Amino acid sequence: MGLHMLALVIDDSSTMRRLLTGLIAPLGFNVYEAVNGQDALDLLMECGTIPDVALIDWNMPVMNGLEFIRHVRQLPEFRSMTLMMVTTESEHSQVVRALAAGAHEYIIKPFPLEAIQEKLAYLGLLPE
Repeated sequence: MGLHMLALVIDDSSTMRRLLTGLIAPLGFNVYEAVNGQDALDLLMECGTIPDVALIDWNMPVMNGLEFIRHVRQLPEFRSMTLMMVTTESEHSQVVRALAAGAHEYIIKPFPLEAIQEKLAYLGLLPE
């Protein structure tokens, strides 16, 4: 067995979390799920391991995806984590804001299923 990568899926929709987990688990990822940015931060502080990638929804209660990215980017220990927005926010200005805040990639929902795999491969995150 190859080395498992760790992914964090942050979305307030359980359906979306299930879909994303179902897409990336077979690619060799162990997946943690969080329901919003704050939940994800709590999880990061608790689990002590740094995910290789986080798939982040934008519109969530408590702490949204953009706030999460800004927050994580201020914590040196999480510098290595790849941040990917997966959201219905399709306006160019929103994409620019997310990338400026520190997101590496941006996928607009609904997306073709292979889009996630392509982005992960592009980011060098798929196990050989």
